[in-house]
Amino acid sequence: MRRISRITVAGAATASLALALSACGGTSSESASSESKGGDKGLAIAYDVGGKGDQSFNDAAFAGLEQAKKEFGYETADIEPTDGETDADKTQRLSSLAKQGYNPVIGVGYAYAAAVKEAAEKFPDTTFGIVDDATIEADNVADLVFSEEQASYLAGVAAAKSTKTNTVGFVGGVDIPLIHKFQAGFEQGVTDTNPKVKVLSQYLTQTAEEGGFSSPDKGKSAAEGQIEKKADVVYAAAGLSGQGVIEAAAANKVWAIGVDSDQYKQEALAQYKDSILTSAMKDVAKAVYNLAKSVEDGSPATGIVKGDLKTGEVGLSDSNPAFKGDADLQKAIETAKQKIISGEIEVKSS
Repeated sequence: MRRISRITVAGAATASLALALSACGGTSSESASSESKGGDKGLAIAYDVGGKGDQSFNDAAFAGLEQAKKEFGYETADIEPTDGETDADKTQRLSSLAKQGYNPVIGVGYAYAAAVKEAAEKFPDTTFGIVDDATIEADNVADLVFSEEQASYLAGVAAAKSTKTNTVGFVGGVDIPLIHKFQAGFEQGVTDTNPKVKVLSQYLTQTAEEGGFSSPDKGKSAAEGQIEKKADVVYAAAGLSGQGVIEAAAANKVWAIGVDSDQYKQEALAQYKDSILTSAMKDVAKAVYNLAKSVEDGSPATGIVKGDLKTGEVGLSDSNPAFKGDADLQKAIETAKQKIISGEIEVKSS
């Protein structure tokens, strides 16, 4: 077990300011002591584009941080991204956290790949994690990745079974390989379930810097365009932009399928929840918590750590009673799930 440092209220205020300045913006959930020795503190996460409050990817990471904080009783930190930041900014942010004694330190999102690699080299005694990237090979780095295509396949089954117009939509935030996995799985699930159903697919931007993961207005506009073309189920893999997709679906009385977190339960989306059929989830919270636990237990996880249907770290939410209570739909999803787990169905990732 790690030694947990204790600081005074006055020291906490000073250190909190120091952390905010040294990490290139953002705030921490707990104060950081500039006098802390390495490894004394607990989990720290640095958010991806969209930041905390996206009701999706980043908020799932925060849930994992909160679970670790509650269970292990230690100090944690969560840092926001800044507009137009560089890899050097990200490296400074992660290095600052490691220097102040946080362990593990997790970059939430593939955009942290270069920064995690560099920071991990500078701080070999700190465990680093990165969500959605499997390119870093280091003794002190855990690559936290998921089989998003498997959950998306099940979302495709749900969409194909729920459409009345035989037209459904997919809205991707940014045109990158990670989001291609969501699209590929969804389209395959739709086609395998009902070849007559047409899938309209669209990406919001070519790069994250253009706002593909952080622009609800872009998501809303894309969904409205698909709905005009008769799509009555729209699946978004677009981070914060997905809120706009859900809003458009609710306004037009069609189904939306959420992503990453159970968006039916998100407070900020409560007014739209009856239009959220289900969500294709990946348990970022569990991955973040598990890495923190491995460090706390003295056996830090490293290498590729993958979550899939078999491990229970991807799947569909069933919070909406209309979804959960549809016996025919649930049977189709469960059948597909078991075939994927057994290997009878091999889901495409591109």
